[in-house]
Amino acid sequence: MQIFYCGEISHGKALFSREESRHCLKVLRMRDGEEITFTDGRGNLYQGLINKADPSAMSATVSSVIHEYGKRGYRLHIAISPLKNDDRLEWFIEKAVETGIDEITPLLCARTEKNRIRRERLEGLILSAMKQSVKSFLPRLNNPVRFNDFIAGVYAGKRIIASCDPAVERMPVTSSFRRGDDVVMMIGPEGDFTAEEVAAALQTGFQPVHIGASRLRTETAGVVACCSVYLSNL
Repeated sequence: MQIFYCGEISHGKALFSREESRHCLKVLRMRDGEEITFTDGRGNLYQGLINKADPSAMSATVSSVIHEYGKRGYRLHIAISPLKNDDRLEWFIEKAVETGIDEITPLLCARTEKNRIRRERLEGLILSAMKQSVKSFLPRLNNPVRFNDFIAGVYAGKRIIASCDPAVERMPVTSSFRRGDDVVMMIGPEGDFTAEEVAAALQTGFQPVHIGASRLRTETAGVVACCSVYLSNL
């Protein structure tokens, strides 16, 4: 199924952005009167008919809508350290969205090597991955947050910190939550969280976990964490 994104839907009419319009009409060569499937990123999946084949501002009339299409029984929020190599963070975000994630927070830790993100680029990847994986909920990308500010936040569900430190008593990540639980999980930078960060997280109610016996790269740990939650809810 090929789906498109439309943020402007009202009174039974959808007006598409220039990018979506060009992709539909110039790349896929769709025409007036053809059926199109699209989402508003808020859980609604629409069927409609193209009624204005304008590559700069295509429009369609809505013929039907499915509300809360593909809604999961849990919410997943991953806070992950930005990486020195932008491509690796982009890979994580793409795969996390495909697997199923609701919120992503770039987490600035003591050992984080890069304190900025390419927000526009990442938002484009999130949108593309949502459409490619046929989802109707657009994950939220937060601004970067410092570690101590993040752990001071209030979150629903299970709060988890993934650590590589064997000196910390950790449980397997799959044992730290149950089917249907909302999960907030922190993934650290290359070099892991510091002992002080782990201790501070534990004091605010985060549960320490490990993600297997192998030492994983940050982006791999993030994807494995997403898959662990996803598979536990099948």
